[in-house]
Amino acid sequence: MSKKQSIIRGTVILTVTGLITRAMGFFYRIFLSRTFGEEGVGLYQLIFPIYTLCYSLTTAGVETAVSRTTARKIALGKKEEALQVLGTGLLLTVTLSFMCLMILQKNAAFIAEFFLNEPRCRPLLIALSWSLPFSAVHSCICGYCYGIQQAEIPAATQLVEQIARISSVILLYFVIIKDGGNVSVALAVWGLAAGEIASATHAIYSLYRTAPAVPQKKIRISEIRNTLTELLSLSMPLTGNRVLINILQSVEAVNIPVKLEAHRMASSDALSMYGVLNGMALPCILFPSAVTGSVALMLLPAVADIQASGSRKQLMEIIKKTTAACFIMGMACCLGFLMTGMWIGETIFNSTLAGKFIVTLAWICPFLYTNTTFTSTINGLGKTGSTFFINASGLLVRIAGVFFAIPRYGIDGYLRGLLVSQLLVSILSLTVIYRSVCKN
Repeated sequence: MSKKQSIIRGTVILTVTGLITRAMGFFYRIFLSRTFGEEGVGLYQLIFPIYTLCYSLTTAGVETAVSRTTARKIALGKKEEALQVLGTGLLLTVTLSFMCLMILQKNAAFIAEFFLNEPRCRPLLIALSWSLPFSAVHSCICGYCYGIQQAEIPAATQLVEQIARISSVILLYFVIIKDGGNVSVALAVWGLAAGEIASATHAIYSLYRTAPAVPQKKIRISEIRNTLTELLSLSMPLTGNRVLINILQSVEAVNIPVKLEAHRMASSDALSMYGVLNGMALPCILFPSAVTGSVALMLLPAVADIQASGSRKQLMEIIKKTTAACFIMGMACCLGFLMTGMWIGETIFNSTLAGKFIVTLAWICPFLYTNTTFTSTINGLGKTGSTFFINASGLLVRIAGVFFAIPRYGIDGYLRGLLVSQLLVSILSLTVIYRSVCKN
């Protein structure tokens, strides 16, 4: 199977699965908003900067390193070494995740009060911590599967995770209600942990069934050490980039409710508006990105492989076609959200404010969807430092919108900052790709 066919096949599998899981998540968001209210959804969303930071520290960089290293080993016909990469990656990321779990549980109250400015997030953070080791396992296995350009296991794992998350929360909700108990949004966070446990279990089982047969030989400590060194050399810059980016994202997310209060809003109203933006409007805008996200996942190892072969013409062709397709899709989604945004907010989410946000955010679709493939392409080219610079630049614009535009113009100032940041990311990404591919 050619590289183009592998990308298309993997993209189709991941896209179909992504659309199914996002559709499930979309209706799940409706359930959450109507069960816990806008303020409850706001609390739920408030812990996600901490989750993404923990994920970046423990898993994200290792997953990408496993994917890239596996692709290289397979290209050289070293299947046994590719499996050794997976094993070493699992050892590294699971160890890091357990360390993060203990730190998060021990300091949950401090983080909730001083970083999130919301003491009610303490039990949510404790529940969230249990998902980290299982997330590390399934992400590392998925990285290996992307490296060998087989999307079936990651796709199935994604579906299992979403089904387990949603079904566990809804089932426990009705059980608690039937017994006359009170439910809190912490139930939704425990659902995250349930989903990760199910996905990790499925990933391990699927890998065991489908892993290629390789000659058995005694693994030397020196080989593990060399593999670990190789993974660390790739993952540490990526992890550093992800951590710094997520720190900036955390600063942005935590300060949105605070700066809304500075715009003369009550604390509960500010948290509710934050919940509507991040728990209703943005997930709606991001729903079609299941397609572009799938393209990006398959594009990274393919770009690395083509770059190694030295075929610049083939590389340019893939970049042009994926960029054009994602931009056209973004334009179509922009038009669709402009026409239906108010109806979606009022009818589906029962929130006029959500509808206004969706209409405003529609303008970022062409740039947001295209930037996903830009980032993957740049990482595939090995320009991880450029990725950090680009993403940090966009986030700094957004943070400036939070600190300077929200107190003066309210949430509209932040939404305009989002559009400017996506435009900036597109321009910088195009510049890096042009200099890396067209000029060399």
